[in-house]
Amino acid sequence: MTGLENANPVIYQKLEERFILPDEEDDNIVDVFDAREVFDLIRCINDPEHPLTLEDLNVVDLSNVQVDDEENNVKILFTPTIPHCSMATLIGLSIKVKLLRSLPSRFKVDVAIFPGSHASEHAVNKQLADKERVAAALENSHLIAVVNQCLSNS
Repeated sequence: MTGLENANPVIYQKLEERFILPDEEDDNIVDVFDAREVFDLIRCINDPEHPLTLEDLNVVDLSNVQVDDEENNVKILFTPTIPHCSMATLIGLSIKVKLLRSLPSRFKVDVAIFPGSHASEHAVNKQLADKERVAAALENSHLIAVVNQCLSNS
C-alpha cells in the first residue's frame, strides 16, 4: 500500500508549447493577458502527491481559465483527480499563490473547484475566496514551504 489517495492517476496529454511572437517580446507594444498566457503560468505547478504537474493530471485545463484583462479579473476552475481529494485546498492555494506572484497586482484572482467535482467543493471554495484565510495560510511556515515545493518547477 502506498498511502496515496490516488495511487494510479490518469496522465493526460499536454498542450503544445506556445510560440512567442516578436510583438509579445516588444516592450513598446501593449500586450493584454489572455487565457493561454495565464494557463502557461499554472500548468507546470507540481501536484503535492505525485511527481507530475497539474496539467499532466488534468487538474488545470485551458478551457477553465478565464481572463478579462480590461476588468482585471482572472478566474481559474480546477478539477481534483478524485472527489475526496484531501489536497484540494493546497492545490487551489498553490494556483492562487503562483498567480498572485506572477500577475500584476491590478488583477483580482479567483480560484475555485470545478462545480460538482469534489465532495467538499463549497468549503474549499469558501477558504480560497477568503482573503484573511489565504493570508493566514501564507504566514504558516510549514504550509508555505509545501506551496513553494509545488511551485518549484513552475
